[in-house]
Amino acid sequence: MKATYHKYILNFKRPSGTSRGIMTEKETWFIILEKDSKRGIGECGILRGLSADDRPDYEAKLQWVCDNINLGENQLWEALIEFPSIQFGVEMAFQSLGSENPFLLFPSDFTNGKKSIEINGLVWMGEEAFMKQQIEEKLADGFKCVKLKIGAIDFDQELQLLRYIRQYFTPEQVEIRVDANGAFDTYLALYKLNQLSEFELHSIEQPIQKNNTDSMAELCKTTPIPIALDEELIGVFSLEEKEALLQKIKPQYIILKPSFIGGFRGTKEWILLAEKYNIGWWITSALESNIGLNAIAQWTFLQNNLMPQGLGTGALYINNFNCPLTVSQGQLWYKRELDWDFNFDL
Repeated sequence: MKATYHKYILNFKRPSGTSRGIMTEKETWFIILEKDSKRGIGECGILRGLSADDRPDYEAKLQWVCDNINLGENQLWEALIEFPSIQFGVEMAFQSLGSENPFLLFPSDFTNGKKSIEINGLVWMGEEAFMKQQIEEKLADGFKCVKLKIGAIDFDQELQLLRYIRQYFTPEQVEIRVDANGAFDTYLALYKLNQLSEFELHSIEQPIQKNNTDSMAELCKTTPIPIALDEELIGVFSLEEKEALLQKIKPQYIILKPSFIGGFRGTKEWILLAEKYNIGWWITSALESNIGLNAIAQWTFLQNNLMPQGLGTGALYINNFNCPLTVSQGQLWYKRELDWDFNFDL
Protein backbone atom coordinates (compact mmCIF):
# COMPACT_ATOMS: atom_id res chain seq x y z
CA MET A 1 0.00 0.00 0.00
CA LYS A 2 1.22 3.50 -0.85
CA ALA A 3 0.11 6.63 1.04
CA THR A 4 0.65 10.31 0.25
CA TYR A 5 -0.59 13.51 1.87
CA HIS A 6 -1.56 16.79 0.21
CA LYS A 7 -2.36 20.28 1.47
CA TYR A 8 -5.37 22.14 0.07
CA ILE A 9 -6.55 25.69 0.80
CA LEU A 10 -10.31 26.30 0.71
CA ASN A 11 -11.25 29.92 -0.04
CA PHE A 12 -14.42 31.42 1.47
CA LYS A 13 -16.89 33.09 -0.89
CA ARG A 14 -17.12 35.92 1.62
CA PRO A 15 -15.24 36.47 4.90
CA SER A 16 -16.99 34.47 7.64
CA GLY A 17 -17.06 35.67 11.23
CA THR A 18 -16.82 33.79 14.51
CA SER A 19 -16.11 35.09 18.00
CA ARG A 20 -12.48 34.20 17.28
CA GLY A 21 -12.27 36.50 14.29
CA ILE A 22 -12.86 36.61 10.53
CA MET A 23 -11.90 33.72 8.25
CA THR A 24 -11.11 34.14 4.56
CA GLU A 25 -9.52 30.73 3.96
CA LYS A 26 -9.38 27.29 5.54
CA GLU A 27 -6.44 24.91 5.34
CA THR A 28 -7.15 21.19 5.02
CA TRP A 29 -5.08 18.07 4.25
CA PHE A 30 -5.87 14.89 2.33
CA ILE A 31 -4.42 11.41 2.77
CA ILE A 32 -4.58 9.32 -0.40
CA LEU A 33 -4.10 5.55 -0.27
CA GLU A 34 -3.30 3.38 -3.29
CA LYS A 35 -3.41 -0.41 -3.43
CA ASP A 36 -4.08 -2.89 -6.25
CA SER A 37 -4.99 -0.04 -8.63
CA LYS A 38 -7.64 1.26 -6.18
CA ARG A 39 -7.52 4.59 -4.41
CA GLY A 40 -9.03 5.90 -1.21
CA ILE A 41 -9.15 9.40 0.22
CA GLY A 42 -9.46 10.82 3.73
CA GLU A 43 -9.62 14.42 4.89
CA CYS A 44 -7.74 15.69 7.93
CA GLY A 45 -9.90 18.69 8.80
CA ILE A 46 -7.71 20.77 11.07
CA LEU A 47 -8.93 24.20 12.15
CA ARG A 48 -6.00 26.39 13.15
CA GLY A 49 -6.40 28.07 16.52
CA LEU A 50 -9.02 25.57 17.67
CA SER A 51 -8.08 21.96 16.90
CA ALA A 52 -6.18 20.08 19.62
CA ASP A 53 -3.66 19.03 16.98
CA ASP A 54 -2.80 22.54 15.80
CA ARG A 55 0.88 21.86 16.47
CA PRO A 56 4.17 22.62 14.70
CA ASP A 57 4.74 18.90 14.07
CA TYR A 58 1.39 18.37 12.27
CA GLU A 59 2.84 17.92 8.79
CA ALA A 60 5.63 15.71 10.15
CA LYS A 61 2.95 13.49 11.71
CA LEU A 62 1.19 13.21 8.33
CA GLN A 63 4.49 12.11 6.81
CA TRP A 64 4.91 9.56 9.63
CA VAL A 65 1.45 8.15 8.85
CA CYS A 66 2.35 7.76 5.17
CA ASP A 67 5.66 6.10 6.06
CA ASN A 68 3.92 3.70 8.46
CA ILE A 69 0.65 3.12 6.61
CA ASN A 70 1.16 -0.65 6.69
CA LEU A 71 0.59 -0.64 10.46
CA GLY A 72 -3.10 -0.59 9.51
CA GLU A 73 -6.04 1.53 10.58
CA ASN A 74 -6.41 0.40 14.21
CA GLN A 75 -2.76 0.67 15.19
CA LEU A 76 -2.44 4.05 13.48
CA TRP A 77 -5.60 5.34 15.25
CA GLU A 78 -4.10 4.39 18.64
CA ALA A 79 -0.77 6.02 17.81
CA LEU A 80 -2.51 9.24 16.70
CA ILE A 81 -4.45 9.84 19.93
CA GLU A 82 -3.21 13.45 20.15
CA PHE A 83 -3.97 14.10 16.46
CA PRO A 84 -7.77 13.69 16.19
CA SER A 85 -8.09 15.23 12.72
CA ILE A 86 -5.47 12.80 11.36
CA GLN A 87 -7.27 9.90 13.12
CA PHE A 88 -10.36 10.92 11.17
CA GLY A 89 -8.45 11.21 7.89
CA VAL A 90 -6.94 7.75 8.37
CA GLU A 91 -10.33 6.14 9.20
CA MET A 92 -11.93 7.79 6.19
CA ALA A 93 -9.10 6.85 3.81
CA PHE A 94 -9.21 3.16 4.79
CA GLN A 95 -13.01 3.10 4.53
CA SER A 96 -12.78 4.77 1.13
CA LEU A 97 -10.11 2.34 -0.12
CA GLY A 98 -12.20 -0.64 0.97
CA SER A 99 -15.34 0.60 -0.79
CA GLU A 100 -16.33 -0.14 -4.38
CA ASN A 101 -16.67 3.61 -4.95
CA PRO A 102 -14.14 5.77 -3.01
CA PHE A 103 -16.90 8.28 -2.15
CA LEU A 104 -19.58 5.77 -1.15
CA LEU A 105 -18.33 4.87 2.32
CA PHE A 106 -21.49 3.82 4.16
CA PRO A 107 -24.29 2.70 1.79
CA SER A 108 -27.80 3.33 3.16
CA ASP A 109 -31.20 4.75 2.28
CA PHE A 110 -29.44 8.13 2.50
CA THR A 111 -26.89 7.33 -0.21
CA ASN A 112 -29.67 5.67 -2.25
CA GLY A 113 -31.48 9.02 -2.24
CA LYS A 114 -34.51 7.59 -0.43
CA LYS A 115 -34.08 9.43 2.88
CA SER A 116 -32.58 12.73 3.97
CA ILE A 117 -30.94 14.22 7.09
CA GLU A 118 -32.57 17.24 8.73
CA ILE A 119 -29.99 19.98 9.30
CA ASN A 120 -29.87 23.41 10.90
CA GLY A 121 -29.34 26.54 8.81
CA LEU A 122 -26.20 28.37 9.95
CA VAL A 123 -26.29 32.15 10.34
CA TRP A 124 -22.79 33.66 10.46
CA MET A 125 -21.77 36.57 12.64
CA GLY A 126 -21.62 39.98 11.06
CA GLU A 127 -23.35 43.31 10.97
CA GLU A 128 -26.99 43.26 12.05
CA ALA A 129 -28.29 43.77 8.49
CA PHE A 130 -26.16 40.87 7.18
CA MET A 131 -27.33 38.53 9.94
CA LYS A 132 -30.94 39.54 9.37
CA GLN A 133 -30.57 38.86 5.63
CA GLN A 134 -29.15 35.39 6.33
CA ILE A 135 -32.00 34.59 8.74
CA GLU A 136 -34.59 35.58 6.12
CA GLU A 137 -32.84 33.43 3.50
CA LYS A 138 -32.72 30.37 5.77
CA LEU A 139 -36.39 30.67 6.68
CA ALA A 140 -37.34 31.18 3.01
CA ASP A 141 -35.30 28.06 2.16
CA GLY A 142 -37.53 26.00 4.45
CA PHE A 143 -35.23 25.48 7.43
CA LYS A 144 -37.14 24.60 10.61
CA CYS A 145 -34.02 24.99 12.75
CA VAL A 146 -31.57 27.90 12.57
CA LYS A 147 -28.31 28.30 14.44
CA LEU A 148 -26.99 31.80 15.12
CA LYS A 149 -23.40 32.57 15.99
CA ILE A 150 -23.49 35.17 18.75
CA GLY A 151 -20.86 36.99 20.75
CA ALA A 152 -19.20 39.14 18.08
CA ILE A 153 -21.54 42.13 17.85
CA ASP A 154 -23.30 44.11 20.57
CA PHE A 155 -25.37 41.76 22.76
CA ASP A 156 -28.42 44.05 22.65
CA GLN A 157 -28.35 43.88 18.84
CA GLU A 158 -28.23 40.09 19.05
CA LEU A 159 -31.24 40.10 21.37
CA GLN A 160 -32.98 42.32 18.82
CA LEU A 161 -32.29 39.77 16.05
CA LEU A 162 -33.77 36.98 18.16
CA ARG A 163 -36.76 39.17 18.95
CA TYR A 164 -37.18 39.76 15.22
CA ILE A 165 -37.37 35.99 14.52
CA ARG A 166 -39.76 35.33 17.39
CA GLN A 167 -42.01 38.18 16.25
CA TYR A 168 -42.86 36.12 13.16
CA PHE A 169 -42.14 32.52 14.13
CA THR A 170 -43.12 30.55 17.22
CA PRO A 171 -40.79 27.93 18.78
CA GLU A 172 -43.02 25.28 17.16
CA GLN A 173 -42.41 26.80 13.73
CA VAL A 174 -38.68 27.51 14.03
CA GLU A 175 -36.20 26.03 16.50
CA ILE A 176 -33.42 28.47 17.37
CA ARG A 177 -29.98 27.37 18.51
CA VAL A 178 -27.29 29.88 19.43
CA ASP A 179 -23.54 29.36 19.60
CA ALA A 180 -21.49 31.72 21.77
CA ASN A 181 -18.12 30.04 21.04
CA GLY A 182 -17.11 30.79 24.63
CA ALA A 183 -17.71 34.54 24.25
CA PHE A 184 -19.49 35.27 27.57
CA ASP A 185 -17.59 36.40 30.67
CA THR A 186 -18.02 33.82 33.40
CA TYR A 187 -19.51 36.32 35.87
CA LEU A 188 -22.05 37.64 33.28
CA ALA A 189 -23.02 34.33 31.69
CA LEU A 190 -26.07 33.52 33.83
CA TYR A 191 -27.39 37.07 33.47
CA LYS A 192 -27.11 36.77 29.67
CA LEU A 193 -28.69 33.31 29.64
CA ASN A 194 -31.65 34.71 31.58
CA GLN A 195 -32.05 37.45 28.96
CA LEU A 196 -31.86 34.89 26.15
CA SER A 197 -34.45 32.65 27.80
CA GLU A 198 -37.19 35.08 26.68
CA PHE A 199 -36.89 33.64 23.15
CA GLU A 200 -37.48 29.98 24.04
CA LEU A 201 -34.24 28.81 22.48
CA HIS A 202 -33.48 25.14 21.90
CA SER A 203 -29.96 25.44 23.33
CA ILE A 204 -26.81 27.53 23.63
CA GLU A 205 -23.42 26.14 22.68
CA GLN A 206 -20.38 26.82 24.82
CA PRO A 207 -21.49 30.03 26.62
CA ILE A 208 -18.12 30.41 28.39
CA GLN A 209 -14.54 29.49 27.51
CA LYS A 210 -13.54 25.83 27.84
CA ASN A 211 -11.57 24.57 30.85
CA ASN A 212 -13.70 26.54 33.35
CA THR A 213 -15.28 23.28 34.42
CA ASP A 214 -16.45 24.46 37.87
CA SER A 215 -18.21 27.48 36.37
CA MET A 216 -19.65 25.43 33.48
CA ALA A 217 -20.99 22.79 35.89
CA GLU A 218 -22.68 25.52 37.95
CA LEU A 219 -24.13 27.09 34.80
CA CYS A 220 -25.52 23.74 33.59
CA LYS A 221 -27.19 23.30 36.98
CA THR A 222 -28.84 26.77 37.05
CA THR A 223 -29.34 27.67 33.38
CA PRO A 224 -32.80 28.54 32.03
CA ILE A 225 -31.65 27.33 28.56
CA PRO A 226 -30.17 23.89 27.80
CA ILE A 227 -26.38 24.12 27.41
CA ALA A 228 -24.43 22.20 24.77
CA LEU A 229 -20.70 21.56 25.16
CA ASP A 230 -18.65 21.98 22.01
CA GLU A 231 -15.09 23.31 22.39
CA GLU A 232 -15.09 21.73 25.87
CA LEU A 233 -14.67 18.30 24.25
CA ILE A 234 -11.56 19.27 22.27
CA GLY A 235 -8.34 17.78 23.65
CA VAL A 236 -10.13 15.27 25.90
CA PHE A 237 -8.55 12.10 24.58
CA SER A 238 -9.06 9.09 26.87
CA LEU A 239 -12.35 7.39 27.64
CA GLU A 240 -11.74 8.00 31.36
CA GLU A 241 -11.25 11.75 30.81
CA LYS A 242 -14.40 11.93 28.66
CA GLU A 243 -16.51 10.23 31.31
CA ALA A 244 -15.08 12.38 34.11
CA LEU A 245 -15.87 15.56 32.16
CA LEU A 246 -19.51 14.59 31.57
CA GLN A 247 -19.95 13.45 35.17
CA LYS A 248 -18.61 16.75 36.47
CA ILE A 249 -20.32 19.26 34.15
CA LYS A 250 -23.58 17.34 33.51
CA PRO A 251 -24.46 19.27 30.32
CA GLN A 252 -27.84 19.01 28.65
CA TYR A 253 -26.22 18.31 25.25
CA ILE A 254 -22.87 17.64 23.63
CA ILE A 255 -21.95 18.53 20.05
CA LEU A 256 -19.75 16.10 18.18
CA LYS A 257 -17.33 17.14 15.44
CA PRO A 258 -15.50 14.03 14.17
CA SER A 259 -12.53 16.10 12.90
CA PHE A 260 -11.97 17.46 16.42
CA ILE A 261 -12.61 14.37 18.54
CA GLY A 262 -10.94 11.41 16.86
CA GLY A 263 -13.12 10.56 13.89
CA PHE A 264 -15.91 7.99 13.93
CA ARG A 265 -14.41 5.93 16.74
CA GLY A 266 -13.85 8.94 19.00
CA THR A 267 -17.35 10.24 18.23
CA LYS A 268 -18.89 6.85 19.03
CA GLU A 269 -17.18 6.87 22.44
CA TRP A 270 -18.80 10.22 23.25
CA ILE A 271 -22.21 9.02 22.01
CA LEU A 272 -22.15 5.93 24.23
CA LEU A 273 -21.19 8.01 27.27
CA ALA A 274 -23.84 10.65 26.51
CA GLU A 275 -26.51 7.98 26.29
CA LYS A 276 -25.29 6.42 29.54
CA TYR A 277 -25.84 9.76 31.33
CA ASN A 278 -29.02 10.80 29.45
CA ILE A 279 -27.26 13.66 27.67
CA GLY A 280 -28.55 14.67 24.24
CA TRP A 281 -26.16 14.94 21.29
CA TRP A 282 -25.91 15.82 17.64
CA ILE A 283 -23.18 15.74 15.01
CA THR A 284 -21.65 18.74 13.30
CA SER A 285 -19.19 19.21 10.48
CA ALA A 286 -16.29 21.59 11.07
CA LEU A 287 -15.71 23.49 7.83
CA GLU A 288 -14.33 20.45 6.01
CA SER A 289 -14.40 20.29 2.23
CA ASN A 290 -17.12 18.17 0.61
CA ILE A 291 -14.80 15.14 0.93
CA GLY A 292 -14.96 15.18 4.73
CA LEU A 293 -18.55 16.37 4.84
CA ASN A 294 -19.63 13.47 2.63
CA ALA A 295 -18.08 10.92 5.01
CA ILE A 296 -19.56 12.61 8.10
CA ALA A 297 -23.04 12.82 6.56
CA GLN A 298 -23.07 9.16 5.47
CA TRP A 299 -21.94 8.00 8.93
CA THR A 300 -24.31 10.37 10.74
CA PHE A 301 -27.32 8.91 8.93
CA LEU A 302 -26.49 5.47 10.35
CA GLN A 303 -26.59 6.83 13.93
CA ASN A 304 -30.39 7.27 13.70
CA ASN A 305 -30.50 10.61 15.50
CA LEU A 306 -33.60 12.48 14.30
CA MET A 307 -32.62 15.90 15.71
CA PRO A 308 -31.43 18.49 13.16
CA GLN A 309 -27.71 17.88 12.62
CA GLY A 310 -25.09 20.57 12.00
CA LEU A 311 -24.01 19.50 8.52
CA GLY A 312 -23.13 22.36 6.18
CA THR A 313 -23.03 21.82 2.42
CA GLY A 314 -19.62 23.15 1.56
CA ALA A 315 -21.36 26.06 -0.18
CA LEU A 316 -19.13 28.45 1.78
CA TYR A 317 -16.17 27.96 -0.56
CA ILE A 318 -15.40 29.02 -4.12
CA ASN A 319 -13.06 26.06 -4.73
CA ASN A 320 -14.83 23.13 -3.12
CA PHE A 321 -15.39 19.85 -4.99
CA ASN A 322 -18.73 19.25 -6.71
CA CYS A 323 -20.50 16.31 -5.10
CA PRO A 324 -23.93 14.62 -4.75
CA LEU A 325 -24.82 16.44 -1.49
CA THR A 326 -27.59 19.02 -1.87
CA VAL A 327 -29.91 20.88 0.50
CA SER A 328 -33.63 21.28 -0.04
CA GLN A 329 -36.18 22.56 2.50
CA GLY A 330 -33.75 22.25 5.39
CA GLN A 331 -32.88 18.63 4.51
CA LEU A 332 -29.55 17.25 3.30
CA TRP A 333 -29.99 14.87 0.36
CA TYR A 334 -27.60 12.61 -1.52
CA LYS A 335 -28.43 12.94 -5.22
CA ARG A 336 -26.85 9.94 -6.89
CA GLU A 337 -27.29 11.44 -10.34
CA LEU A 338 -24.80 14.21 -9.44
CA ASP A 339 -21.15 13.39 -10.06
CA TRP A 340 -18.04 14.04 -8.03
CA ASP A 341 -15.55 16.50 -9.45
CA PHE A 342 -12.32 15.47 -7.78
CA ASN A 343 -8.89 14.82 -9.20
CA PHE A 344 -6.87 12.36 -7.10
CA ASP A 345 -3.66 13.78 -8.59
CA LEU A 346 -3.70 16.83 -6.34
